[in-house]
Amino acid sequence: MPVQITIRNVPDSVRAELAARAALEGKSMQEYLRGELERLAARPSRHDWLRNVRDRKRAASTRIPAELILEQRDADRR
Repeated sequence: MPVQITIRNVPDSVRAELAARAALEGKSMQEYLRGELERLAARPSRHDWLRNVRDRKRAASTRIPAELILEQRDADRR
């Protein structure tokens, strides 16, 4: 069964921005926010994402030296 969520003390500027985004998509604020909440809930939390990255890194057993990473980064900037 769906539940209601109330968020208090939202700054006027934030509410205005959200209303504008909803309008651009042709949605009510409620429809827009529900979609954004569903999208957010479908993504892994930062903690889960980081744990997954660490687990995959450990499983791959590879290490790239920081110097090589910086060298490659700097090569793209030239």
